[in-house]
Amino acid sequence: MKPRVLAIDDSAEIHDLIDVRLAPEGVAVLHATDGAEGLALAASLQPDLILLDVVLPGLSGFEICQQLKSDFATASIPVIFLSGASDSFNMVHGLDLGAVDYIAKPFDPAELRARVRAALRTKRYQDMLAQRAQIDALTGLWNRSSFDNRLKDEMAAFSRYGRTVSLAMIDLDEFKTLNDTYGHPFGDRVLQAVGESLQSMVRATDFACRYGGDEFAVIFTECSVEEATEAAERFAAGLNALRWEYDKSAVRLAASVGVTCTDHFSAGDVVHCSEFVSSADSALYRAKRAGGNRVVISGKPAGDDGEQAVQPQPALASTRSD
Repeated sequence: MKPRVLAIDDSAEIHDLIDVRLAPEGVAVLHATDGAEGLALAASLQPDLILLDVVLPGLSGFEICQQLKSDFATASIPVIFLSGASDSFNMVHGLDLGAVDYIAKPFDPAELRARVRAALRTKRYQDMLAQRAQIDALTGLWNRSSFDNRLKDEMAAFSRYGRTVSLAMIDLDEFKTLNDTYGHPFGDRVLQAVGESLQSMVRATDFACRYGGDEFAVIFTECSVEEATEAAERFAAGLNALRWEYDKSAVRLAASVGVTCTDHFSAGDVVHCSEFVSSADSALYRAKRAGGNRVVISGKPAGDDGEQAVQPQPALASTRSD
């Protein structure tokens, strides 16, 4: 996908010039002629870079930059000021507001391209670092922090648009025993394999994460409780089929899974993330108390009605291969 550059300037001539000058860079240039339009496009399209004129009708470029940097949704978008004023006061003021660069008009074509390339390169590195901060280093899945953010968005979408969301909380059975018996390095290998297996079984629109320790979670978007339960059963069966070799022993594992869905809540209700997770957790604990190695569907949060256990797969075992 091409990097997107948003140009906010009230001069049609400048917009045409930017199009021509940046054509060799392979970027998609978006255009706005005033502050209100520029702020709206920045929020909705999330460009990779903004070229911002200082003198504009209505809001000034400095005021626009201030608003961009005060909004979490647009704060990370780099801004380069374009201005006919090249005095140090304006340059310092623009940089103090959070801009990454300041180019005086009329700009040199090569200089404009070089500064745009530098800003886009820095933005790309920042995006990579931000993504890595949301990845669990051991399994390669999303981490707990990213899960919290995604679930918050999904609960808001349910309350506002009635989107169907399901959640599966997954806990490996007797994982502590496995760690104590075979050691933590072996346990890490198991967690990595579980992560790979889970990632291979979810849809591109779903969200699989390592919730913590030996617990995992999957957020299913636009997915009924029946569909989420089927996916959880496939994962549980796939986990049962995995084998790990240790000192001539074949080690296998099982998991308990609790599934919940927004169908258990009234459309339009504000559902707190903690409430939704608790609904899946209650089903998970019932699966554990029933002996583990099964999928349990949560009923309404107020009671246990409607919860049911799914036929379990073979239990955790370790067999000698010699």
